[in-house]
Amino acid sequence: MSDLQIGLLLIGAAIVAGVLLFNWMQERRFRKQADAAFQAPLGDALMQPGALPREAYRRIEPALQEPDVDTARVSALDAVSEPHLSVDEDVPQIVAAPAPFNEAPAARPAIVKPTAASSVPAQPRPAVPASPAPYDELIEYRIRLGSDGVLASVFSEAFNHARTLGKAVRWNGLPVGAAEWEDIQPWRDVRYQQAVVTMQLADRNGAVQEDQLTALCDLLQAMAQTHGLRIACDDMVDALERAQAIDRFCVDVDVLIGLNVVARGEGAVNLTRIEQAAADSGMVLGVDGVFQLLDSRGEPLYALCNHDAEPFSPEVVDGQTSQGVTLQFDVPRVPDGLKVFDGMVAFGRKLANGVGGILVDDNLRPLTDTGIEKIRTQLMHIYERMEARGVPSGSRRALRLFS
Repeated sequence: MSDLQIGLLLIGAAIVAGVLLFNWMQERRFRKQADAAFQAPLGDALMQPGALPREAYRRIEPALQEPDVDTARVSALDAVSEPHLSVDEDVPQIVAAPAPFNEAPAARPAIVKPTAASSVPAQPRPAVPASPAPYDELIEYRIRLGSDGVLASVFSEAFNHARTLGKAVRWNGLPVGAAEWEDIQPWRDVRYQQAVVTMQLADRNGAVQEDQLTALCDLLQAMAQTHGLRIACDDMVDALERAQAIDRFCVDVDVLIGLNVVARGEGAVNLTRIEQAAADSGMVLGVDGVFQLLDSRGEPLYALCNHDAEPFSPEVVDGQTSQGVTLQFDVPRVPDGLKVFDGMVAFGRKLANGVGGILVDDNLRPLTDTGIEKIRTQLMHIYERMEARGVPSGSRRALRLFS
């Protein structure tokens, strides 16, 4: 290698190092700005500057103060045996109005005129702290937005554009004066004081890519700049590392088990009997021509499909035959998987006995009790790994990752 080539390599390495150093310094500066903007949860009155100390929030029991009355009224009051509180209808009373959600409870008083039904002045209610923002640190990247009250319609353009980014995006907002988060619906007439937008880090198409995270962050930064919102994007390097880790885990446990019912020898199985047995067992025929056994949530436990290209039909034809059928079990998406697997095996054996066939694996080898037990052991190990990782099979998190 010549001196010129070595010199060019050194210059290139120096340029790359300079760019990396510059990016690191920029990211550190922006992170400090974001942390300063979101140092305290927005909308939490107890964390706002100037809020009253904890000792000031004492329980105040209602008390009646005896009004000032003139001499003419004393005689009338003496004639009443029970205690009585009268209020001058013409004199407005001053009571403390409930504090807004994003202010300290020591709000300015409001002048109200009591009615005959309200003889006791209303006491101020302390602000209700907001519930934690919806965010799954294991499988999501987060962007936080804050404002003094932004209309839901502001999110409309970004909401629609985010659908093209290739990963699931969740939009959650905390309405002004509310304590519970909700899904942001841009067509609603509601104002939000906080918003959290998250992108899923992995699914069955693989881990999220840097350009997808960058596109989402840039999209929301442009929106925030246009409408004067505060924004903080989480660290992308950390998110990409988490995405790769969760994707590797998903690849290891993403297993689909198939059991086949085929005819003995060169014959065929009676498809009519199989369709009838599936319907009798509670399986539902989908629009794709596949029978599914569903749980209480409407999620499939296992499926039954035809070996032939033609799917199952709602119209049962007597004497219809097939080369065989397959029972499919999507391991990570099924809760209580071992129990469901045992039920699928029992149903497969029932089908095989009913049509004079045989239960085999994907390599067309007969499934014996030993083979079934070996599969159960493998399933047990998979489910133990999923539990340890915090992704129980069939959980909401599992359904999102394995979609």
